[in-house]
Amino acid sequence: MDGATGALPSLWDTVVVAAYVPALVLFGAWVSRRQLHPEDYFLASRGSRWPAIGLALLASNISSSALVGLAGAAYATGISVYDYEWSAAVILVFFCVFLLPFVLSSRVYTMPEFLERRYDGRARLYFAALTLFLSVTVDAAAALYSGSLVIRVLFPGSPLWVIIVALAGAAGLYTVLGGLRAVIYTEAVQGVLLLFGAVVIASAAFSHAGGWHTVMTSVPPSALSLIRPAGDPGVPWPGLLFGIPVLGFYYWCTNQCIVQRVLSARTLEDGRAGALFAGFLKLPVLFLMVLPGTCAIVLFPHLPRADLVYPSLVFRLLPAGLLGLVAASFAAATMASVASTLNSTSALITMDIIRRIAPTLSDRKVVRIGRLCAAVLLLVAMLWAPQLEHFPSLWQYLQAMLAYAVPPIVALFVVGLFWRGANVAGARATLLVGTACGIGLFLANVVFHRVHLHFLYVAPVLLLIDAAILIGVSLWSGHPAERVDSVIWTAAYFRAESE
Repeated sequence: MDGATGALPSLWDTVVVAAYVPALVLFGAWVSRRQLHPEDYFLASRGSRWPAIGLALLASNISSSALVGLAGAAYATGISVYDYEWSAAVILVFFCVFLLPFVLSSRVYTMPEFLERRYDGRARLYFAALTLFLSVTVDAAAALYSGSLVIRVLFPGSPLWVIIVALAGAAGLYTVLGGLRAVIYTEAVQGVLLLFGAVVIASAAFSHAGGWHTVMTSVPPSALSLIRPAGDPGVPWPGLLFGIPVLGFYYWCTNQCIVQRVLSARTLEDGRAGALFAGFLKLPVLFLMVLPGTCAIVLFPHLPRADLVYPSLVFRLLPAGLLGLVAASFAAATMASVASTLNSTSALITMDIIRRIAPTLSDRKVVRIGRLCAAVLLLVAMLWAPQLEHFPSLWQYLQAMLAYAVPPIVALFVVGLFWRGANVAGARATLLVGTACGIGLFLANVVFHRVHLHFLYVAPVLLLIDAAILIGVSLWSGHPAERVDSVIWTAAYFRAESE
């Protein structure tokens, strides 16, 4: 692999990685033994405490795809990619204040189930299907692909697909057998190991680049700015104000892979503290995961592909003996993301689809079907992951997919949370027309290049269209929403909940 060669892996490096994977599988199986009830398997018996929730959220979010994507984006367009990270802390505060109390008090298993309580079953099925599609093609596949980029250098003779299968198999084994408790506990362990690996890489990058002052004076000033011009290819400033909040709201407030960790909270206080803890842990990402990509501008100015930045930092800068520990942290990030996706998507299929079709199934059969669904989804992600080599940038792929797909769902949640008038007719029209608009704009912008609109402009434009449809059709239909008082935010509710 060009740009990612350096110290040859030692026997110790290989042993560490080879020992870590089965140890993690055994640990996950042990902590989640004897789970036969869906609430045990999908929500860890609703007994998670805030430190585990916070670390699990971090491990799910800062996956191998984020490590590769953030460093690569910083290398290609500058540190403005950090705008996605600090804004997450702000969005999580919004989530804790406005949405989390309703979600936890409703005792739902999934976010599509919560959407059904606000609208109807069709909204639930649509959201479940969309989440399944994005979870497999974006979350799991990207994690497997990016993780394999790094691990392949440790085992240079192995084809990419072999490493993808190995990583997927390890993550899938303890997730399919163990459920969410296995995911959360192993994510907590992997979150600590991940932070260790990030600290090691960041320290090595600054040291080899000549230190802070050398890096700051050697790269173009524009690469060190968080606020960029409106025509910037990375994060234009209008996109920071209006686009990132749309994508962030979907990811942190409605994405089943993320919110499921908070749904497992023992109490509302544990859920809030865990979410805020995760937001706090996101702040050092600038120094640990973004600026190392800036150091790579000095160290490796001619890499053929931005996604090779993080593998290059690992295998060119670290001495033999330390490679294994950092590679294990990367394997940890990959497995955490895949495990998170598998459990949450199997919960969606089981609770949002199977339980609706066959409501009389026993709890044991529900858990068994959930495990089978997780295995099938893992196979799909494994097949799609190698195709990501054909996209120009992993980070652009991740964000652009969300920009075209999620605005209708964001509109339903935001408008429906604060406006009682949003009804079933408006929701159905929004999902139908909003999806058509997203597909049409994707074809015009990406496939046929008839328009040239940054994806951070696409997201707010589509959100405005979807919100207008939801409000307009709801008013036109004249049918007020019924039995929605328990999912509508009001100032009176906030005062009562805060007392």
